[in-house]
Amino acid sequence: MTDALTVTASEFARNFGRYQHAAIRSRLVVVTSHDRVVGGYLSAEELDHYERLKARERQVLRVDDLDDETLALIAAAEYGETPR
Repeated sequence: MTDALTVTASEFARNFGRYQHAAIRSRLVVVTSHDRVVGGYLSAEELDHYERLKARERQVLRVDDLDDETLALIAAAEYGETPR
């Protein structure tokens, strides 16, 4: 968690507005209680990213379902090359 701001739960609750703005800047505020992470507050951008990842996590693709163009792109792909 690079660039994440870590605060205690009581500090987060007392100064929610401050940490709401901090999340916009750093994208993540980690909330702890008794030196354990109990949650986090995400910026809207980071939440959107998380939701896209979760959706793809459940996405199942079968080779039979792919069109010829996609199959050709996969066949022509080379390790380390950036996709177009």
